[in-house]
Amino acid sequence: MNRRPTITDVARAAGVSVATVSKAINDRDGVSASTHAHVLKVVAELGYESSLVATSMRRGRTNVIGVLVAEFEPFALQLLQGVSAALQDTPYDVLAYAGTISAGDHLGWERRSLSRLGGTLIDGAILVTPTTTPAHASVPTVAIDPHTGPDSPATVAVQNVDGARAATEHLISLGHRRIGHLRGRTDLESAHQRETGYRQALEDAGLPVDPALIIHGGYRAASATAGANALLDLPDRPTAVFAANDLTAIEMIRVAAERGLETPRDLSVVGFDDVPLAASSTPQLTTVRQPLIEMGASAVRMLLSMLEGGDSEHVRMPAELVVRSSTAAPAS
Repeated sequence: MNRRPTITDVARAAGVSVATVSKAINDRDGVSASTHAHVLKVVAELGYESSLVATSMRRGRTNVIGVLVAEFEPFALQLLQGVSAALQDTPYDVLAYAGTISAGDHLGWERRSLSRLGGTLIDGAILVTPTTTPAHASVPTVAIDPHTGPDSPATVAVQNVDGARAATEHLISLGHRRIGHLRGRTDLESAHQRETGYRQALEDAGLPVDPALIIHGGYRAASATAGANALLDLPDRPTAVFAANDLTAIEMIRVAAERGLETPRDLSVVGFDDVPLAASSTPQLTTVRQPLIEMGASAVRMLLSMLEGGDSEHVRMPAELVVRSSTAAPAS
């Protein structure tokens, strides 16, 4: 059979009516155990799959959880691992959907995605770094690292301020006094919190907060190149940099190397997230670890509870400093 098998093909091959096939694949009464088993055997042999949309309309459930992301980058992929692992022993499948690849921008991508998927293809959604959380979504939602903070009904995030403080305090403890900050996206609450942690650590140590040392880096390598160069162009350049995420930290190291500066001999660098690339970079990146897999799993548990009528929550997970070889005492 070169075309996709239909329910009529299944009925013909099984020697039963279309109505009997429908009852069997939807676990409805009126079909004997032997007929039920026989029909499902034919279904498997033919590779028949009923329409997910039609099934959802009949059952009111699709048994699919949507993970909606702005783009498939290392942060989101780590979260997806946690989501997938947490769903293994449940009746739910996962649908990963990138919302801005075709739209071309971040603003409002989650509304567009939910309008396309909610209620017909997915039972609930996990939104990864949404720009806003729709107030009247068609399905229950959990937001991971929401742009506007914990304003949505259910959120999972990390202790960004504490993590950034730990990163900056680590550099201070090594003897650095001019510490730059490649800050993240200005529309993302976590970026503001990480800058706050950086500032607090400097102030607590009695060090001035120099606005010239705080440069926009975004959360992508490409957006960090100009900021990395700007920090190194300063007449009194920093001896260390805390970047808002790992991708921009690694770009900072690359730009420094391009200028003949060695990390950490000439410049110490700390990132945030601890994506797999952090441990495999050269040098290995000192960073603040977000428990990304655990965050994905926590979002799943919360969403499944909400689907069963449970309450929403705001979960904040600890951040952990992971010291590797990209940081050292400043050169004398």
